Amino acid sequence: VWKDSPCYRCLFPNPPPVAACQRCSDSGVLGVVPGVIGCLQALEAIKVATDVGEPLSGRMLLFDALSARIRIVKIRGSSTVCTVCGENSAFTQDDFQKFDYENFTQSPMSDKSAPSLDILPGSARVTCKEYKRLVDNGERHLLLDVRPAHHFQIASVSQSLNIPLSELEEKLQMLETSLKDTTDASSSDKPPSLYVVCRRGNDSQIAVQLLREKGFLSAKDIIGGLQSWAQDVDPDFPVY
Repeated sequence: VWKDSPCYRCLFPNPPPVAACQRCSDSGVLGVVPGVIGCLQALEAIKVATDVGEPLSGRMLLFDALSARIRIVKIRGSSTVCTVCGENSAFTQDDFQKFDYENFTQSPMSDKSAPSLDILPGSARVTCKEYKRLVDNGERHLLLDVRPAHHFQIASVSQSLNIPLSELEEKLQMLETSLKDTTDASSSDKPPSLYVVCRRGNDSQIAVQLLREKGFLSAKDIIGGLQSWAQDVDPDFPVY
């Protein structure tokens, strides 16, 4: 802690609900903003390390990117009951290095460490490359995209049907109608397959689990979602 200023845990002793924490890319933050803040943080680190200038100790810098305005406000002082820097704290440097921050916040620290669900048997899943092969072979099927509608509008695989996961159970009739239309458009008596995709391959597994419970036994998950599609099949597909 720099010269008796509050640490982060002084100000926020408990992590926020997981539902309130989103990545910048998911919550609409302009990509340049984290870069600007990162540069300002690096500047503060240099000032503290070299003991030069006036660090933002006990103060908080607010940056409004749309108006290019910067405002600095004073924040409350350190907490005497803080578990990290309080008067009776037993928190050591060794404790800090071993601390399981992701478990504490119940949230991954980066996209690379984002948890990946594995709730389906292998028979209920296909890779992106396997899905691409069946498309190339002309297999009759329906591709269901369970991302939110505004994600679907950003980019989507051709001829996919969008029903967000949050609306899926109440729109099963719509899905059944789409499958019937796919059947009617073909001369084959074999029912069409149903493949489900999402952004990273987690929501699609939940969707497949629900669909199979509701009688859509041909439903299969596309492993890794559209991120894997962009990586393994279509490098021009937008990754966001």
